[in-house]
Amino acid sequence: MDAIATFLSMGGYWPYVWPAFALTAAVLGGLWLVSWRAMKTREAEADALPSRRRDARPETSP
Repeated sequence: MDAIATFLSMGGYWPYVWPAFALTAAVLGGLWLVSWRAMKTREAEADALPSRRRDARPETSP
């Protein structure tokens, strides 16, 4: 148990280290959320586009 307490105290720098870890985790989580929501929006936009089929385009002769 003493080893865990020593680790968590970070040599007395815990007031700086743990909030930095928490802030980093919050920022990364926020970036993931924003990216995920943007991906879902773009997927919905792409699904709403009219489909382009190969046989629907007029062929041009060379």
